[in-house]
Amino acid sequence: VQLQASGGGLVQAGGSLRLSCVASGLTFSRYVMGWFRQAPGKEREFVAGTSRSGGTTSVAESVKDRFTISRENTKSTLYLQMNSLKREDTAVYYCAAKSEYAGAATTSHYDYEYWGQGTQVTVSS
Repeated sequence: VQLQASGGGLVQAGGSLRLSCVASGLTFSRYVMGWFRQAPGKEREFVAGTSRSGGTTSVAESVKDRFTISRENTKSTLYLQMNSLKREDTAVYYCAAKSEYAGAATTSHYDYEYWGQGTQVTVSS
């Protein structure tokens, strides 16, 4: 199983980025997916999650109304649209997959079985 995240970079505060995560080696539509992030010296934290169909999503309060998670099962791809970025959004962003046919997205990173390599997002003021 491979989860390949991309789309990170350096952006000014108030700007936007779109992260992508392409999955291979698994039947993507069978997996609940999530985005997490980790800043230096901090715990890995939940950002957003989506059900297997994409019909149900959840986002952390800290990014609510700014970030949107979506997926295209036909392309085995997960997305995270990030708008109105703030300096505190600076982190390495990871995509993750829960175990096959697992329930809804959850906020604990311990619940996720597969992880991408991460993509760096840096927001400057």
